[in-house]
Amino acid sequence: MIREEDIYKIGKLGKPHGVKGEVSMHFTDDIFDRTDCDYLILRIDGIMVPFFMEEYRFRSEETALIKFCDIDTQERAAELTGCEVYFPRDLAESDAGTLSYAAIAGFEIVDSATGRDVGRIASVDDSTINTLFEMEDGRLIPAAAELIEDVDTSARKIVMRLPEGL
Repeated sequence: MIREEDIYKIGKLGKPHGVKGEVSMHFTDDIFDRTDCDYLILRIDGIMVPFFMEEYRFRSEETALIKFCDIDTQERAAELTGCEVYFPRDLAESDAGTLSYAAIAGFEIVDSATGRDVGRIASVDDSTINTLFEMEDGRLIPAAAELIEDVDTSARKIVMRLPEGL
């Protein structure tokens, strides 16, 4: 059984492309291209299901066309439209040199000055020049590289030197 804490969301499937079972995927993380993994995990009716990829190709910087094994018709591909796409954390963490913002959702932030647990990252807002960690309690913490002292992927913790008041 695939557990939610062992995966993270990297995108969502769009419409079928063509008649041979290809489907578009809008992604926020191209980890599936940077690691040696031949499957993606789809949420289907609340259940996490692995789907093996025959091939994929990039259509743009945020869209790929994917052909899954055993999905050979436009009708079968249409059944997957709207499914959320996930990737295994353990495989993403083996590529820690390029750990994506999507992969750190769920990491704990620890204040290096006090050793205090600050909270868990819900998501990362990189829509502006100042990237922010959005915490589960709604607080925003600057994600500036000069504030990050250590990233422990196995413990899923980020040690930061936080400004006063945070």
